[in-house]
Parts: sequence; C-alpha cells; structure tokens
Amino acid sequence: MTATPPASPKQLPPRRGILLAGGSNTRLYPVTFAVPKTLLPVYDKPILYYTIAMLMFADIREILVITAAGQSGMFKKLLGDGSNLGVAIDYIEQPEPKGIAQAMILGEKFLDGHRSALILGDNIYYGAQLAETIAKSSRIPEGAGIFAARTLNPEQFGIVELDEQHKIVSLVEKPTQPRSNLAITGFYLYDSQAPELAARLKPSGRGELEITDLNKAYHELGKLHATVLGRGTAWFDTGTADSLAEASEFVRAVQRGQGTMICCPEEIAWRKGWIDDRELESIAGRIKNTNYAAYLRSLPAGNRLVSVKA
Repeated sequence: MTATPPASPKQLPPRRGILLAGGSNTRLYPVTFAVPKTLLPVYDKPILYYTIAMLMFADIREILVITAAGQSGMFKKLLGDGSNLGVAIDYIEQPEPKGIAQAMILGEKFLDGHRSALILGDNIYYGAQLAETIAKSSRIPEGAGIFAARTLNPEQFGIVELDEQHKIVSLVEKPTQPRSNLAITGFYLYDSQAPELAARLKPSGRGELEITDLNKAYHELGKLHATVLGRGTAWFDTGTADSLAEASEFVRAVQRGQGTMICCPEEIAWRKGWIDDRELESIAGRIKNTNYAAYLRSLPAGNRLVSVKA
C-alpha cells in the first residue's frame, strides 16, 4: 500500500509527521524504569495511539517516531511499519534528550524539505470539532502553527499571550508571573525551515533546545499562527501519575457514554479509506477476543458518513 497519495501539481507536498516519544520519563519513576511513558495505557489504548491519531487527523501518512536510546524495538513491536494503518512509520533513537526542538534536527533527513507536524508522545486531545480544526490548520502553506488551551496552572507550561485581534504578543516558557492562561500544547505545525531554525538555537539554562525558542524564531519572522482550542475540547499532558489517571477516567467516561472510541487509529484509517473492511477485520483478529476487537468488527455495519470523534 502506498503511504502517501501523489499530490497534484497545484498542491504542496503533504506534511510529514514527527512523534517525539523519547525523553527521560523521570516524572513517572518507578513505572518508567522499564516501560516508556508513551506505551503506558490510558484506559484501553497506549498513550501513543492518541498521538498517532492526531497526525492521522491532519492527513499525515509518513511518520517518524523518535524514541529514547535502546527503546525503538518496543515501539516497532506495537506499530510495525504502519502499513496496517495505511501509513508508513520510520524510527530513530534519540542519543540523549536535548529538548523538544531537537526533534526537528534529528528528523531533518526524514523530512527532506517537507512541511511537518510535531507532536509530543504524551499529549492527549479530545473534541467534537478537533479533527476538522487540525485538518484546516494543517493546510497553512508556510510558517508555523501552535495550538493553545486554557489552563489553571500557566506557570507549568509554555504560555502564549494574544491581543484582542488574537495576534500573538508574547511567548514565555514557564513564566513565574503569567500574563496569560493559554498553554501551548504539544502539537506544532512547521514549514520546511524548521530544521534549519532549530539548528541555530542555543541551549537554555537547563541545557535543552527549547521548543518555545523555535516558536519565537517563527514569531520574529512574522510567521507564527496560534489556534485556541475552544470550549468542549479537552487536553491532557500525561506526564504525571495524576494526569494519567485523570485522562483514563475521562476516556472511559466518554467512550462508555457515547459508545464510540476516542482516537482509535484503526477506525480513523478505515473511515479515511486508507484500509478496507478486510484489513480492519484482520487487525481485529490479531487483537483477539477483546472489547477493542469487538468495536473494530462493529464499524463496517455502521454509517461511514459518521464523523470521527477526536
């Protein structure tokens, strides 16, 4: 199966996706001594499924997964080459964690001049209109895009300040006196300049290439766009035991209440026509006698026109 459909002459080449699943994972010790954080479950799926889904919502079919050193084998066992989802997945190991912006440098060869989407492997999103919002934002031909969500703890995140016209005023990493409660979430859109701009960054005081500094570089060029995720959109940064539990409780409540799955990659691939009924059944067969498999088997009997919930 061809991962990326050919673009028409009037279209830009499709974006390629980078999923950053590396890092030190120290906030979840001792659980993550043996298991990478992004492979931990949030209710009925590994965290990684929720982030893969976001890239798929953006119609991205070529994905690079960046793992910590020595851990790529576990991810390959879960995802393989991506062909069962109608996508193509490559892997690279992060020699040592040097900040989120390092992902753009590590992924330069993979991107090969394409526009990109970068998502952190521990961020989970949900919203009735989220898939449409992501797809619309992904069509921006140049510059960079960030997605902001309101938070009660702005001092814990990178923060964006907007004026009355929703134009960006400032970007601050973990401010001690926040001037905004809009946290910059872990999903970013970049044009082909991103690896070059990331390579010019200087390490911060903690020795990392900060993603906020990369976004500032685009802002200084007048090429940074911000989308505020509206009411009805949920965002979880599952970096702590409490946030993991909250995310699991949320997913369980929504899925049991609606009878549909949140961020099910197999469903997204099937609804987009990247895999067919036979391939969906084959996946269900490998998952065997589980509620997840039963859900996949129920999909062809439903209405293909039902929109995919994020």
